[in-house]
Formats: sequence, structure tokens, C-alpha cells
Amino acid sequence: MDERLFYVESQVKKTARLNCQFCRGVEEYELRWLVRKKKDRLPPGADERDRAKFAKAQSYMVLMDDKVRCKSARCGRTFEVSGIKTLAFL
Repeated sequence: MDERLFYVESQVKKTARLNCQFCRGVEEYELRWLVRKKKDRLPPGADERDRAKFAKAQSYMVLMDDKVRCKSARCGRTFEVSGIKTLAFL
């Protein structure tokens, strides 16, 4: 059984304060997160292995954006998102 059947997926935008690596400017950026919440019941047709996987499964968020564009008019360069965890358990 596919592990994605254990979760309900949704996308969420959260803001974060990031520093541009080029101009050193600090701005608020909206980052996209994929939220996977564990279902309250096991999907039908599961065997013992699937039950064990479902018991260990947890709700979590995964960062989808790895790069953002600087909001400064004089810079505007694309930089990597750093200082933020890419996986967070709920």
C-alpha cells in the first residue's frame, strides 16, 4: 500500500524573515509548505505491514520553495532559502 494513502495533503503559505545573501537586505517572504496530516483511520485493504507503518506515521510539513527572489529593487537576485528547516513534524 502506498504511504500517501495514510495522509491528507494540503498546501499552506507561511511567512519568514530571510536575509538576501547578496545585498544583505532583510525582508518577509511567503514560503510554500506541503502539509501532510495523518488520517484518523487506516485505509481499507491494509495488511499487517501496512498497520505497522500506519502506527509509526506522523503528521509533518515539507518546505516546497528552495529559492526566492530578493524584493529589493536594486538587487532582485535569486537566493537559496537557508536557516529554515525543510521538514517539520506537527
